[in-house]
Amino acid sequence: MSAVQQICVLGATGSIGLSTLDVIARHPERYQAFALSGFSRIAELKVLCLRHRPAFAVTADEASARVLQEALQAAGLQTRVLSGEAGLCEVAGHPEVDAVMAAIVGAAGLQPTLAAVRAGKKVLLANKEALVMSGDLFIQAVRQSGATLLPIDSEHNAIFQCLPGDYARGLGAVGVRRILLTASGGPFRETPLAELERVTPEQACAHPNWSMGRKISVDSASMMNKGLELIEACWLFDARPAQVEVVVHPQSVIHSLVDYVDGSVLAQLGNPDMRTPIANALAWPQRIDSGVAPLDLFAVARLDFQRPDEARFPCLRLARQAAEAGGDVPAMLNAANEVAVAAFLERRIRFSEIAGIIEDVLQRLPAGAAEELPDVLAADARARECAHGWLSRHGR
Repeated sequence: MSAVQQICVLGATGSIGLSTLDVIARHPERYQAFALSGFSRIAELKVLCLRHRPAFAVTADEASARVLQEALQAAGLQTRVLSGEAGLCEVAGHPEVDAVMAAIVGAAGLQPTLAAVRAGKKVLLANKEALVMSGDLFIQAVRQSGATLLPIDSEHNAIFQCLPGDYARGLGAVGVRRILLTASGGPFRETPLAELERVTPEQACAHPNWSMGRKISVDSASMMNKGLELIEACWLFDARPAQVEVVVHPQSVIHSLVDYVDGSVLAQLGNPDMRTPIANALAWPQRIDSGVAPLDLFAVARLDFQRPDEARFPCLRLARQAAEAGGDVPAMLNAANEVAVAAFLERRIRFSEIAGIIEDVLQRLPAGAAEELPDVLAADARARECAHGWLSRHGR
């Protein structure tokens, strides 16, 4: 590994990508942005390239790649611009890359994240869908390649910090009774159920504690985000769904907890800022300054906890059922959710119909195995088609 680690940031223009680049910029003696990807935000990607001067940039398609390439050349940069999934996979597995921040939202992040794993990279996993869709395949690839997998979701990173270093021996073997996965409850935690029919995309995206992209903000509001994190936690920590309990914690100060058989409960606390888990994973097993302010417990003053209400958040129930079913069911759950959330953001359906679409898809499609990547991708495609069918049948 070179003295200055070369970092590939997949999803550089999103909130996780920008936070990653902020941490990198604080430690130029340790890290260099080697490759940056953006999807449709070409203007933002250009600004990032001018600031960080990466060797590679990746855009969604050839047309946007040509536009960006010309702009960077005119500015005197030697950055080479690639495009599409092939470009993402190329930079993720590039021989000069030491670590890959996998922060592309949704199923689109699966293939490049797998490319990084298969190349044996240090993979900072912020794309939860990679594990949700193909957990068994993904973990097998990590073991076969010798890649290092470090979780970036604040909750999973908190669990990682609270577990002993040898937790891979099995949770029971290291004395863990259960994992307590915290959730803020989002913006609708106390909204009267009757009013959920009328909530707008703007309201759903107004998270009380975190600054996130629109899709993940809606997932947080529906608690599907927590359901996906439950599935992800099972794969990351080799846990059964019954060993993962969701706890609503409105302050988002405790990011998750681990309950041990001796009665000890270890928690990781911090201000709600993604630079903390990013810095933890970038420097692991060391610690570096993340730029996050110290936690002021006197200002926090109190910490509250509640059981999640599955009548209010049916997506959480659907995700737990998918985790228990296994196979290709989590992939279908994720695909149906992506279609439903996109329709809600386009104002084609009501917020309360997101869960209905997902449940309809899971009831209509038979569960199958997910032994190979084509199985996963086929299940994803079937579920998307079925979800679009629901929209068509209901005139949406």
